[in-house]
Amino acid sequence: MNTHASKDPLHGITLEMQINALVAKYGWGELGRRININCFKSDPSVKSSLKFLRRTPWARKEVEDLYLMMLNAGSKKATVTPVDSPWGQRRDNGYE
Repeated sequence: MNTHASKDPLHGITLEMQINALVAKYGWGELGRRININCFKSDPSVKSSLKFLRRTPWARKEVEDLYLMMLNAGSKKATVTPVDSPWGQRRDNGYE
């Protein structure tokens, strides 16, 4: 069986999943400040946001861009720190 890996980072990620992740990370208030649309500011809900974003391509693009930025920022934090590295801690065995 041959599986094809999509190069699209949003492949398999629904708009609802993106909104839920952004709300979990930033909250509705900060999300409304980052993306200036009323569905995030005035009585926000996932349902009303989905309805608006599905009909408004420019707003959906902004949500997708913020979601991708959030993912990229999270992946940069997953680097090896010196404490995790076997060479990051020096053992003092009396030899110098």
